[in-house]
Amino acid sequence: MNSPTHRLLFSAIIFWAVLLTPSCQRTQQTSSKRYTFTGRLISLDTHEESALIEGDNIPGFMDAMTMSYKIKPPAVLNQISPGDSISAEVVVQSAGQNDPASDYWLENVKVTAHGKAPAAGSSQSELHVPAPGDEVPDFQLTNQDGKRVSLRQYRRQVLLLTFIYTRCPFPDFCPRVTSNFAAIYKQISSDPDLAGRTHLLSISFDPEHDSPKVLRDYAYSVAHTRDRALFNRWEFAAPSATDLPQIAQFFALMYKPEAGLITHDLSTSVIAPDGKIARWYHGSDWQVSDLMKDAKDALVRKN
Repeated sequence: MNSPTHRLLFSAIIFWAVLLTPSCQRTQQTSSKRYTFTGRLISLDTHEESALIEGDNIPGFMDAMTMSYKIKPPAVLNQISPGDSISAEVVVQSAGQNDPASDYWLENVKVTAHGKAPAAGSSQSELHVPAPGDEVPDFQLTNQDGKRVSLRQYRRQVLLLTFIYTRCPFPDFCPRVTSNFAAIYKQISSDPDLAGRTHLLSISFDPEHDSPKVLRDYAYSVAHTRDRALFNRWEFAAPSATDLPQIAQFFALMYKPEAGLITHDLSTSVIAPDGKIARWYHGSDWQVSDLMKDAKDALVRKN
């Protein structure tokens, strides 16, 4: 067993095992799949190199949904416009069984037809994209306690405002944004620069289902507390069905009820103490640290 032939064979086995092991590990760590994609462009974000798209059903991956996609290469953004119908490949990168969709983007984007931009909500024909300095209208809402509130009452504070609906089943949408707001709520409580000077507001775009009681129970669940002091800094509210389209239009929120759910994008705003937009985020790519910094910057500008 200790002959030169056996030693040579053993060394060869070890060599190939060492050579192949990293390759196998890399294969297990990341993999990607491609799916045929069609949809209609709603808006473009050249800064984020992405587009908001009303996508059709993708067999084997997901149902029809309006969401944001990174576009590769980014230069393609110069060749497409809101309202265009496109075909593409959606590339879904996976880091393993416990993370089936760690990243995704569109490649090989081609325009199949030119057309008018889709309407916002159910009746709006043109989205307003919030820009720094825009005056925020005094929209009226009903909060988790059934009390009427208006955006004007949050003047002299920084208002962090986002949109959710409590039945949202997609982890990267409402649950992610709400989880981030929960983290911000905890950090604000212990930050002397922001405590008492910053307010969080989660607005539902599903007023028919998200009653004050539903919103209150949802708030307790996501904040992991039943202490009513929660609502001193973080409120949950919904507009009337009549007012919702106007609110969605101002904050560039796209939503569309479909098959018992609501396909939608995300919209998060930082509103300065003077009631004007300080920063607006489309999608869920922002981090907790981003909004914390934005809030402090808005307070500094006030002073």
